[in-house]
Amino acid sequence: MGKSLVIVESPAKAKTINKYLGKDFVVKSSIGHIRDLPSGGGEKLQDPKARSAQAALTRKMSPAEKEAYREARAKSQLITRMGVDPEHGWKARYEILPGKEKVAEELRRLAKSADVVYLATDLDREGEAIAWHLAEVIGGEESKFRRVVFNEITQKAIKAAFAEPGSIDMDRVKAQQARRFLDRVVGFMISPLLWKKVARGLSAGRVQSVAVRLVVEREREIHAFEPDEYWELHADTKTKGGQALVLEVRKDGEEAFRPVSAAQAEAAVKALGKAQFKVVQREDKPTRSNPPTPFITSTLQQAASTRLGFGVKKTMAMAQRLYEAGFITYMRTDSTHLAEDAIQAVRAYIGENFGPDYLPESPNVYASKEGAQEAHEAIRPTNVATTASGLGDVERDAERLYALIWQQFVACQMQAARYTSTRIEVEAGSYGLRARGRVILFDGWTRVLPPQSGGAKEGEDEGVLPEVKVGEILALQKLRPSQHFTSPPARYTEASLVKELEKRGIGRPSTYAAIISTIQDRGYVRLEKRRLYAEKMGGIVTDRLMESFQDLMDYGFTASMEESLDEVAEAKKAWTAVLDEFYKDFSKKLCKAEDEKKGMRPNDPVDIALPCPTCSRPLQIRTASTGVFLGCSGYALPPKERCTKTLNLVPGDEIAEDDDEAEGRQLRSRRRCPKCGTAMDSYLIDSTRKLHVCGNSPNCPGYEIEEGEYKLKGYEGPVLECDKCGHEMQLKSGRFGKYFGCTNPDCKNTRKLLRNGQAAPPKSDPVALPELRCEKVDDYYLLRDGAAGLFLAASMFPKNRETRAPLVRELVPHRAEIASKYHFLLDAPAADPEGRPTVIRYSRKTAEHFVQSELEGKPSGWRAVYRDGVWVSEGLAPKEGASKSGKAASAKKTPAKPKKATVGKAPAAAAKKAPAKKAAPAKATAVKATTTKAKAVATKPKAAAAKPKAAASKAKPKAVPEKAAAKPKAKLIKKTK
Repeated sequence: MGKSLVIVESPAKAKTINKYLGKDFVVKSSIGHIRDLPSGGGEKLQDPKARSAQAALTRKMSPAEKEAYREARAKSQLITRMGVDPEHGWKARYEILPGKEKVAEELRRLAKSADVVYLATDLDREGEAIAWHLAEVIGGEESKFRRVVFNEITQKAIKAAFAEPGSIDMDRVKAQQARRFLDRVVGFMISPLLWKKVARGLSAGRVQSVAVRLVVEREREIHAFEPDEYWELHADTKTKGGQALVLEVRKDGEEAFRPVSAAQAEAAVKALGKAQFKVVQREDKPTRSNPPTPFITSTLQQAASTRLGFGVKKTMAMAQRLYEAGFITYMRTDSTHLAEDAIQAVRAYIGENFGPDYLPESPNVYASKEGAQEAHEAIRPTNVATTASGLGDVERDAERLYALIWQQFVACQMQAARYTSTRIEVEAGSYGLRARGRVILFDGWTRVLPPQSGGAKEGEDEGVLPEVKVGEILALQKLRPSQHFTSPPARYTEASLVKELEKRGIGRPSTYAAIISTIQDRGYVRLEKRRLYAEKMGGIVTDRLMESFQDLMDYGFTASMEESLDEVAEAKKAWTAVLDEFYKDFSKKLCKAEDEKKGMRPNDPVDIALPCPTCSRPLQIRTASTGVFLGCSGYALPPKERCTKTLNLVPGDEIAEDDDEAEGRQLRSRRRCPKCGTAMDSYLIDSTRKLHVCGNSPNCPGYEIEEGEYKLKGYEGPVLECDKCGHEMQLKSGRFGKYFGCTNPDCKNTRKLLRNGQAAPPKSDPVALPELRCEKVDDYYLLRDGAAGLFLAASMFPKNRETRAPLVRELVPHRAEIASKYHFLLDAPAADPEGRPTVIRYSRKTAEHFVQSELEGKPSGWRAVYRDGVWVSEGLAPKEGASKSGKAASAKKTPAKPKKATVGKAPAAAAKKAPAKKAAPAKATAVKATTTKAKAVATKPKAAAAKPKAAASKAKPKAVPEKAAAKPKAKLIKKTK
């Protein structure tokens, strides 16, 4: 019997599965998708003769025929690029992904000699589609393929899956294919329209555009919100026993106490200052907090955001690694179902580790939302006995995420937490005051998963309230009025946006991370301090799509489309029928939107009363993919009269601080549009003028110009002089943050503003090193000067993006071309004491260059720094073949091999007698600043090997490794690494 071939998506998954399968199985990875629709590009090059013949025919056509021909040809090219033909039965053209040809060939070769091919891709629809694509690419008899699915990568789950393999579920494949085709049609057909009508470089997506709409609408709610002032009043009192009690004023007579001005608050302070504070009611009642539900994809993303500060994309990447390593169950799920054996295991763990008081009489059962895939499980550890500290060699963030999943799973099967909730009511004249507190009686599930701050109800403090009796008089200590303003709707975070998408039925667990990532990559939404802000272009595109494609942007329609795809997966609907129904309406609206006069509204600029500095025509506020800027109104004139002058606008408002009232404070500081009352965005034109633009621009043409003296926040240093031309440099803001730009229009010099608020040092011009060929691409290196020091980069950037650190010996021949400020690097040691070439590196911490030798891309332990005009070496370079982790081990094994000593037993004895000399090489040693002498230093140890003393000193580390390691200097060297 031949071996069976098992194909999975990722190498990590293959490695884990391989542990549980015997020698009769060969496990290989497809490394994700192996084929897809074409990535883009046009038709294949046409034969020159055929092209000439077609051109001749076109010339003979009438204008109407030419227009019809162009439209037909454009449509044909679009379908070719899409790879899907919606007008001929949705025929698709799949291609092997670039770079996957060798993978496909290897899988075909292995499948040919295998008796059975097991397709062990993920259990969601995308995994099902990957399995189908693999079977199609490999080819052969259909009976040879088996489909295996498992919710967790454990020995038990793997063996159970392989014991009962199935076949590919074509209904689920069709559902995934329908989703892919829908997204393809929307993206490829609307994006060219946006390029033509709005701005180049734009794109649209079936689900992503709806997600952008959510953020845009929230942005507009915030801009339209007008904060209202209100005051709160607290009273610090003492009981008869001298205990402090803080009360909040809640009522004024029968009405709620809500003063809206300082005068009203002051009147209440005066009245309460004369009043008697009498306790009129005390209520103590038991309350409970039930355990949380086990994680599904959306709740994991939300919890990882709030508790760990992880973005959605990072959360899913860490969860993927944990799943593939066999530590957690499948992480793309919307079901809270738990397997029976998992429940029994966790109940046994709780009883053993926390005691019977923490264990409910029967397991806690959680209902999944309607439409959840019950075949899936909630996200949980595969083995509850494995804690985060027992994961082994995993990165720290993955360990933290696992700890959160483990805590949630264990907590969901524990007893509820029990509290005593206390409320004290106090009367003072016509005013009613209240204090609330909560005392924990039994911690229950919170012993494993401590609740976040704010777990108590609103206005309720965690803690014991003092013992007071009804009728007791309290002594007033102090009255504390505080001013507040109502807050606008909270901005979406990545996690709260996922929650909203799930609530509205938009997208599915496997798509949330891609949706959030895509809308940021496209530049429609930006993430600042963990909150999502809608960009101007995001608002414009949303408006245009809502005007021309109402159904596509409708939340209910998008959710119903997801339900239709679910019905396709359940064989309740034909996939082509769903696609045809969508395309029939979509194509009509697309045709209407393309009309020159009645179609999609263009991205018209807003005229302002500022003259163009070049031609004196009026300037206009324009919005492009890169942001808001000023452009001359003469841009659209004929070429001979055209003026293309533009002025950069720098946002004048900093991002609000991360607290509850920060957004409201910022809104109060903004001007209001004189036309519609919306909060205005501020931009600096230059150091004397500020432009205020309506938040609804360009839909609203409102703007104001303010004159004064302005300076962009973020830099308080002296005025910078351009190192290229001597003109003043001005702080500006661009796509990659703030930077200094030369004010000379003929000079393009820039300097980056560093995080520490200082300007980056001037950059040197690139130096060509044609003799140094790139390692991964057909190109040569340039020596570049960046914010992180000198580095080698491919000359054909950005086409080729290969970079690496330079060797000292590679730069020496180019001394004359390299800036003199870097000549000290050319005098650095070209090799370490073992003869390894040295690499030039840069330390951001100390902001200086240094050189070091490396082993397989990692520091060897030896390096040299430039001090007071001299290169000083630090550390001891290990011998070839010794890894950093293996140094100590090899040192301990050495004493067992005395034959390696140069002079027999005497050197070992001499080494023991002279431990002080052992540390000598670890001391900072001055290296003469010439390349030739540096080479001599590197060869010195070899020459000295013939001398007995030198031999003895070389034997010392082998004779007394522990003593040498205990020296303070050795510790210092270890730190230096």
